[in-house]
Amino acid sequence: MAEIIESDTIPGVKFAVLRAFADERGRFVETFRKEWFPERSWERVQSNRSDSKAGVLRGLHHHRQQVDYWYCPFGTIRVALADVRPDSPGYLQTEIVEIGDANQMGVFIPVGVAHGFVALTDATLTYIVDNYYDGADEFGVAWDDPTLAIGWGVSDPILSPRDRQNRRLEIGD
Repeated sequence: MAEIIESDTIPGVKFAVLRAFADERGRFVETFRKEWFPERSWERVQSNRSDSKAGVLRGLHHHRQQVDYWYCPFGTIRVALADVRPDSPGYLQTEIVEIGDANQMGVFIPVGVAHGFVALTDATLTYIVDNYYDGADEFGVAWDDPTLAIGWGVSDPILSPRDRQNRRLEIGD
C-alpha cells in the first residue's frame, strides 16, 4: 500500500510514495489505486505512455477538466508543478520533485495545476487521466516563464514545436 502525502506548497497535489517488492526475479510495484484519490471519479479513464530521451522537456501543460496521475517506471524525471489557479491559496507557487528509478513515487496533479518534466535520463512516463483527451482542454505555459522561475536545472532543453510556442503568464492584464 502506498503512503499518500499532500503537498505543503500546492493545494490538491498529492504524492504516492510507492512500495517496491524485489527479489532475484525482479520487482513488483503497485502504482495506482483510485481509492488513493477519492476526490475524483475514476470511472472514465485513459492511460498514456510517454518515452523521452535525456534532455527532453515536456510542458508546462494544464487542464480545466482533467486530472493527471504520473508514474515513471523507467529512468528519472524532474517534475515541475505550478499552481496557475487564480483563486487558489497556492497561486503561482511551484514545486519540483524527482521521480523514477531511485524514487518510486506517483504524482496526482489536480485541475489547474500546470505540469511538465525534464528527462534526466532516457525515461518512460505513464499517466492516467480521468477524462479522454480533448485538445480544447489543453493549455500551455512557457517552461521558462520568469513569473514561475522554475528550477529545472537545464538551460537548453529539447522542446517540441508546440511547447516552444507556449506563452508566458500574463499576470494583472
